[in-house]
Amino acid sequence: MATFGTLSDRLTETFRNLRTKGKLTAADVDGTVREIRRALLDADVALVVVKDFTAKVRERALGDEVSKALNPAQQVVQIVNEELVAILGGEQRRLQFAKTAPTVIMLAGLQGSGKTTFAGKLAKQLESEGHTPLLVAADLQRPNAVNQLQVVAEQAGATIYAPEPGNGVGDPVKVSRDGVEHARRHQHDVVIIDTAGRLGVDAELMKQASDIRKATNPDEVLFVIDAMIGQDAVNTAKAFQEGVDFTGVVLSKLDGDARGGAALSVASVTGRPILFASTGERLEDLEPFHPDRMASRILDLGDILTLIEQAQQAFDEEEAMKMAEKLATEQFTLEDFLDQLQQMKKMGSMKKMLGMLPGMGQMKQQLEDFDDREIDRTEAIIRSMTPGERRNPKVLNGSRRLRIARGSGMTVTDVNQLVQRFEQAAKMMKTVARGGTPNIPGMGAMPGMGRPGASSKRGKKGKAASGSRSGNPAKRAAENAGLPTAQPTGSGFGLGGGAAQAPSEADLAEIQKLFGKG
Repeated sequence: MATFGTLSDRLTETFRNLRTKGKLTAADVDGTVREIRRALLDADVALVVVKDFTAKVRERALGDEVSKALNPAQQVVQIVNEELVAILGGEQRRLQFAKTAPTVIMLAGLQGSGKTTFAGKLAKQLESEGHTPLLVAADLQRPNAVNQLQVVAEQAGATIYAPEPGNGVGDPVKVSRDGVEHARRHQHDVVIIDTAGRLGVDAELMKQASDIRKATNPDEVLFVIDAMIGQDAVNTAKAFQEGVDFTGVVLSKLDGDARGGAALSVASVTGRPILFASTGERLEDLEPFHPDRMASRILDLGDILTLIEQAQQAFDEEEAMKMAEKLATEQFTLEDFLDQLQQMKKMGSMKKMLGMLPGMGQMKQQLEDFDDREIDRTEAIIRSMTPGERRNPKVLNGSRRLRIARGSGMTVTDVNQLVQRFEQAAKMMKTVARGGTPNIPGMGAMPGMGRPGASSKRGKKGKAASGSRSGNPAKRAAENAGLPTAQPTGSGFGLGGGAAQAPSEADLAEIQKLFGKG
């Protein structure tokens, strides 16, 4: 997550140095706590939160739970993780729905914090859960605020109540009250009220928000705060708590490049839980906030649970079983691969998904270099093929590949690499699906499989006698002369690049479980 990138890097580096020590002294603990304090302050976390956090970490790190642990360094990381979860709110809290519909949700926050966009995201998410939300346009001050909410509502497929044009015209309190009544008459079970913001906290803003709250008696008042505004986040949150008294917090723009540590302070300072995190510009980029998962991401421990949940939403279980069967029986085609690409795109940015894997903070440059558009280019190549070519890539001769390259706007080399990697990957996945250990080209031997190319003397002699059978004259001549040939670069299916690393035994076991080969 970009917003906490610097903080994550600093903490990861601190723990990397700690893991080299077999036994921790008081000096080691003090040095670690000092580095944690600097990292948090550099990330804009509020001073009062930093002091409390580091005091608790130091006290626990010098206690018996670390001194008696088999691995003291790992125990300290666990303590930091637990305390980080605590300042992020402890346990996850979901929206509280009214016993009698409609549930009224009021949004509050400064201008530009992302309230209107969040209103659309929340409406879309609630609709996917079977609710019938109504968006109420009560921001009548900001120019074109009503029009913006109408556009967002249309994109989200939600109903909007906007009786006033806005731009300074209309009474926001009356609109809010009438909006709730409109929802009750038209059987909407959730009302989302988008209120006005200001460039800064002022008395008029607070009075208007307070009047809307009194008129509508909302079940939830969500304070939307920009994760990029720095230390002022704490002061703004306190002011809104005193003026409106919100029930929950929404962090927006967590995909930004700011230090963002002030967002970590909000839950701790106000005592109000963080309910949602907005992680992108698309209406689908909204996640329920899990303090434990966010702490894991910050400490570069990954967020596998969120990744699994997103995959479950995007992938059809019945289709996945059919795909697993095709892999095991060598019936997996480029047409199937195209379907998989489509489902992967539903999950959002590949870069964001990869960032949820444990340890990916150490591959930050490779993640930055990854281009999500490579998936679109791969898709363009496959779509330029005929159905027969997708089902049987072996029919792709030179003229067909040239036609595909021209049709997709790519080169013949790109087409060749895609086909070559598809065949290698399909073969590897078939081996895994059958419970075997794949031999991955360019990665050397897998653990316990011997060295690459090892075979009996008879096999070596036979190969030497027959010579190379490559259809490429230059490659055949190089192979017959005993010269090394170039290995294809990039990652699977022509996506991205960089050095490949062999999967661990644990990874292979997980893959095998997916295909029912435990």
